[in-house]
Amino acid sequence: MSGAPFGARLTESVAARGSLCVGIDPHPGLLDQWGLPRDVSGLERFALTCVEAFAGDISVLKPQSAFFEAYGSRGVAVLERVIADARSAGALVLLDVKRGDIGSTMAAYAQAYLSDGSPLAADAVTVSPYLGFGSLDPAIEEAARTGRGLFVLARTSNPEGAGVQHARVDGVGGASGVTVAQSIVDQAAAHNAGATPLGSIGLVVGATVGRADLDLSALNGPLLAPGLGAQGAGPADLAAVFGDALPAVLPASARDVLRHGPDVAALRSAALRVRDELAAAAR
Repeated sequence: MSGAPFGARLTESVAARGSLCVGIDPHPGLLDQWGLPRDVSGLERFALTCVEAFAGDISVLKPQSAFFEAYGSRGVAVLERVIADARSAGALVLLDVKRGDIGSTMAAYAQAYLSDGSPLAADAVTVSPYLGFGSLDPAIEEAARTGRGLFVLARTSNPEGAGVQHARVDGVGGASGVTVAQSIVDQAAAHNAGATPLGSIGLVVGATVGRADLDLSALNGPLLAPGLGAQGAGPADLAAVFGDALPAVLPASARDVLRHGPDVAALRSAALRVRDELAAAAR
């Protein structure tokens, strides 16, 4: 991938299309709701309908890889088409894979999702730092080389995450007693230092966590905020969670928009409504 780095391309896309990120989550229950079979044909119909509805107007589409992988190689082939078709229509694709490993294995994940020529290469992917932030180095290096981005799990909304993410550790530069989540923020910020208009190493911080209790002031990168809509967060809640970092937030919604399918016009209308509500709340 040539041209501007991910942070710059994302900034341009959000300025043109708004900040909403729509998830493409072909959950079996949604296939049922849409009257589609729980097989590859239903998966394909669901996913390509989403691309048709959203890719021309929405800044970022976020396919959840697990729901495609569940159907084996044919499901992954559908995911490859979703990535290609969405990007061809002008949307950025954030592939939600949450990969995290060490050494040559992490390098192989980076090749699969971030390297030029891979059919699974997206504009950005989600990654897990919980084998140590340094374990992400192969992905960080490949993303920088190819102009792609990462969204690193920092403060997630699942209750099990708090026991790890709220634990206290020594932070960047010898700071003592910072939370694990804050140490992830600080290490991402170090990679983004000096980037303009925005760095390409983002974070995942749940929109439903309440006041995030994180210092995001130095991040200089995007913030993916899942949980908008069906999980309980509304546009007005984002300011309470993110404060002054709100302009860098990508609020993510899936079920609250996808429930309007399978009609393409209804799906597009629902997404545009949420997008406009976010813009109004940010004024």
